[in-house]
Amino acid sequence: MVEADRPPAHRVSAFPYALLGGSQLAVGAAAIFARYALTGALPLAVCAARLVVASAVLLAIAAVRRNFTRVPATARERAILIAAGIFLALHFAGWVWSLEYTSVAVSTLLVTTTPIWTALYDAVVRKHRLSPLAAGAFAAGAIGLALVVGFNHTTPPMPGHEKIGALLALGGAFAIGAYWILIREVRAQFSTRTIVTRTYSWAALALTIGALAAREPAPPLHDTIAWGGILAMAILSQLLGHTAMNASLHWFSPSAIAFSTLFEPVIAALLALLLFGESLTAPAILGGVLVLFAIGVVLREEKLEYSI
Repeated sequence: MVEADRPPAHRVSAFPYALLGGSQLAVGAAAIFARYALTGALPLAVCAARLVVASAVLLAIAAVRRNFTRVPATARERAILIAAGIFLALHFAGWVWSLEYTSVAVSTLLVTTTPIWTALYDAVVRKHRLSPLAAGAFAAGAIGLALVVGFNHTTPPMPGHEKIGALLALGGAFAIGAYWILIREVRAQFSTRTIVTRTYSWAALALTIGALAAREPAPPLHDTIAWGGILAMAILSQLLGHTAMNASLHWFSPSAIAFSTLFEPVIAALLALLLFGESLTAPAILGGVLVLFAIGVVLREEKLEYSI
């Protein structure tokens, strides 16, 4: 067979991998954007502005399409979506607030431990039996958390409260876990766009009320750094990043996408090192590896999907 007669080699498109990688980069950079946003406003105001922008975009899309998605028909459905929105607000508030007191790497790592806590909830409340491997992963994760929190010596914007920062980040992980547990109850009844439009809107309302009650104003309009961080979080990380992650389901399994989220703390740590000079000690890095291992095992065992 001459060269010209050979069948063309099968080409693997790079687009799906670029899309999934870009989504992880956008989501992983959220903590970096939040740091810039916090230069001009306090945490509740930053979170409120982020969710207001994100929900406004979703509501505008629904209005343009003249489709506000199916209205929840029962009081139970409405209550679940409202409660999910409130937990989403608590997630963002706890996570962004933690960035004032601890490093980007530690905050992002701790807030991504959600799969561990939801799996623990299923084991305790729903009586799902844990495999020996999953039980070992919980033990490894506990050791990793102790190393990360105990050996984190990076100076945050407001030093002296590192343990509080770690607790706030873990609180954010618990809150988004509660969000997923609630959403699991209505996911079959509603589309992804319906869920995010309604829960983002309720979260925006809750955070706006919280920011007003705490007397935390939004950044002044001329503060381009703070608003740049807020818009980047809302549009790049939240809307485009998570949308691209969902679009990746066309090529990848939910399990593969769930595993790809393990790169988010790594991306955040590398960006924080480059931009802010935030480094981690060797024990903290080892702890981070143990935590990521624990999350990976839980995702493999439970085959859960944590991206909307």
